Amino acid sequence: MELDPFVLSRIQFAANITFHILFPTITIGLGWFLLFFRVRYTQTGNMYWEHAYNFWVKVYALTFALGVVSGITMSFQFGTNWPGFMERTGNIAGPLLGYEVLTAFFLEASFLGIMLFGKQRVSNRTHLISTFLVAFGTSLSAFWILALNSWMHTPAGYEIREGQFFAESWAAIIFNPSFPYRFTHMMLASLLTSAFLVAGVCAWRMIQGVDGPATKMVLKTGIYTAAIIIPLQILAGDLHGLNTLEHQPAKVAAMEAVWETEKGAGFTLIGLPDEDARETRFAVKIPYAASLILTHELEGEVKGLNDFEAHPPVAPVFWSFRVMTGVGTLMLLVSWWGAWQLFRRGALNNLALRAVSLMTFSGWVASVAGWYVTEIGRQPWIVQGLVSTADVVAQHPTATLSGTLFGYVGLYIALMIAYMKALRIMAVKPAKTLEQDSNPLGTPLMGTSA
Repeated sequence: MELDPFVLSRIQFAANITFHILFPTITIGLGWFLLFFRVRYTQTGNMYWEHAYNFWVKVYALTFALGVVSGITMSFQFGTNWPGFMERTGNIAGPLLGYEVLTAFFLEASFLGIMLFGKQRVSNRTHLISTFLVAFGTSLSAFWILALNSWMHTPAGYEIREGQFFAESWAAIIFNPSFPYRFTHMMLASLLTSAFLVAGVCAWRMIQGVDGPATKMVLKTGIYTAAIIIPLQILAGDLHGLNTLEHQPAKVAAMEAVWETEKGAGFTLIGLPDEDARETRFAVKIPYAASLILTHELEGEVKGLNDFEAHPPVAPVFWSFRVMTGVGTLMLLVSWWGAWQLFRRGALNNLALRAVSLMTFSGWVASVAGWYVTEIGRQPWIVQGLVSTADVVAQHPTATLSGTLFGYVGLYIALMIAYMKALRIMAVKPAKTLEQDSNPLGTPLMGTSA
């Protein structure tokens, strides 16, 4: 592959979005967990729910900060690397991004301060409402971002005049054909990511012997949430797949590495897609399964890649889809196993604790893989069927793009190391007793038990 400005710009944006998406994926779901902890404390007066809140609000604050920083950098790239995109679609993309800032980010930023530092300065009711508004704000942010992203996949409600897009119906633009499926899929993915994060960290604390009563309560919350959400995510994924088959059949063909249109297509468990030979080498298939999954008919027809003039690169879409579904299957097995043990025994055995601990960041892996399927699968289009990605890239010097790419990647690696180290430091703190943890004079957030 020649590393021309187009390829380098794509790699740079991919590196940025890969790093950025990790943090909103946590904050969207974790905000609702924090609200649950506050509600349970308000209902029961049990201080352990308060301890759980105090620990995880620190994680939320750290994650939120990194999400904001990486998001700002990503938005700049629309102007620096992809100016043609905003020139062509700015009349639609600009307002949607503006709505996200005005209605969601300002809401989060305004009430985050109260949520983090106002617990001893406002009433419990006000603090509870602030926590709700922050959680709602993160979800509202996802609403606007996914409305724009979904419109790029299934454009609707627009007209084109002199090469520029103009809005004809904002309702049709926002609630475009793929938006309900993408928004639902992303919200469930965020809840799953947060569920495995809180359960995994608690399991690790129990293994290390630094847990307290609140740790066990949060562990149960995370595992039960995951056990309930994962079947819903599978259902949402199935509906999303049917929608994608209708509007982006080339993406589905790449996901399954189906080269020739056929009825009763088999599902390839594993194989090596070869675009030059137009075949999948060493394929291990389940007969009829692809047609059954995609069309809900045993003899349903699946259109092959050879029937499309332009289609996405097959191998990255094919493998990303299998990583996403493979990790999702592990999530199902581990969460149901953990939920069964909690239901029968009231606790997890050592093997189950280690399994849950190993799955701490499984949501990240599945989310990034799913995002690759979505975005790489849209290629060669930036707006499906209307604007190609190659038409909107800026022609910066290769050396400039290479240098900034290495700078981005180096910074992201350093930030990720710092994030993981900070999370580990918080996680290894031994749990404290109620007397040790009481603080009538202020609200320092460090030192509370998880």
